[in-house]
Amino acid sequence: MAVVHPLSLVEPGAELAADVTVGPFCFIESGVVLGPGTKLDSHAVIKSGTKLGKRNFVGQGAVLGGDPQDRKYKGEPTFLEIGDDNVFREYVTIHRATGEGNVTRVGNRCFLMAFVHLGHNCVIEDDVTIANDCGISGHCTIEQFANVGGMTGVHQFCRIGRASMIQAMSGVGEDMPPFMVSAGRPAQTYDINAIGLRRLGLNQEARLHLHRAARLLFRTQLGLRNAIDLVHAEVPATEEVTYLLEFMERRYRGRNGRGDQP
Repeated sequence: MAVVHPLSLVEPGAELAADVTVGPFCFIESGVVLGPGTKLDSHAVIKSGTKLGKRNFVGQGAVLGGDPQDRKYKGEPTFLEIGDDNVFREYVTIHRATGEGNVTRVGNRCFLMAFVHLGHNCVIEDDVTIANDCGISGHCTIEQFANVGGMTGVHQFCRIGRASMIQAMSGVGEDMPPFMVSAGRPAQTYDINAIGLRRLGLNQEARLHLHRAARLLFRTQLGLRNAIDLVHAEVPATEEVTYLLEFMERRYRGRNGRGDQP
């Protein structure tokens, strides 16, 4: 059966797998599900409506599944669902969603460092790294393999693209494109995330095509609509370039409503 420190409280109705380990001064509410191999360090709090998969680590003082910090929230039942093999370090806070039956989601193999906050209705895909003291506002999406540098703030409803790098102390106020390095307050995109792409096994030719696309999209004065069209015309449509263009089309429509020229 689960190993629970005698100074912790587990409410009736919480479901703990047989090999879960709970350190001292933890509080696990009714309606929580902790999967096999999960470990809680001291003073962790897991609130009702939270489900963790396998082999997750919850650091000291972390609070998972608290009520959303949202004026619209009226106490309706909402949820936090977390996958497998994640690490949540000291004092991470993640809130359940707003809106009856809605879910805040964290995927697999994510690493959230100390004092990271994830707001309500966020979706964090697999293999995401978020460094210390980042604040991710409600309704944001962070795509697979993205890295967010320390002390970065992300505005609500923003999307951070796949395998991108947001440098430390940035202010993200709009969607940040996949495969790129972005930085600053407000954050601007500069070039491809070359180190990250090499680590993911993207070959030199594929990186070169992305670099050509990045120069047209982010380092010219063409306007986004014209730059997208030029990339379509001049850069080979690799899988990564195609995904980048689809992402930028969505960002363009979001900026301009009906798609009018900026």
